[in-house]
Amino acid sequence: GTMKMFAYLILLFDPNPHPLLCVEEPENQLYPTLLKELAEEFAHYSYRGGQVFVSSHSPDFINAVPLASIFWLIKSQGITQIHRAADSEILKNLVAEGDLPGYLWNQGWFEGVAP
Repeated sequence: GTMKMFAYLILLFDPNPHPLLCVEEPENQLYPTLLKELAEEFAHYSYRGGQVFVSSHSPDFINAVPLASIFWLIKSQGITQIHRAADSEILKNLVAEGDLPGYLWNQGWFEGVAP
């Protein structure tokens, strides 16, 4: 877990951010307690000019990012639709009441997809 986090940090602190950084399931072989820190480093990377695309099914990772940064894809009849969590009134209201996005993901509140 520590070596994987170290590898991410080397990439994220590159003085010249890549225009697009894609990471698949960063939670694999990484301690759940490090996911919040990693999410913050991804955000910092994007503030420096890179765009970060992360695919994850981890409730812990989803809890570490704002609703505005959470999207999910649904493919129907060969067409992929993108949904933004911040556009869902239900998700916005539940998070405003104190629910965490990862909990809502596990409970099936992300319309059209199952955890």
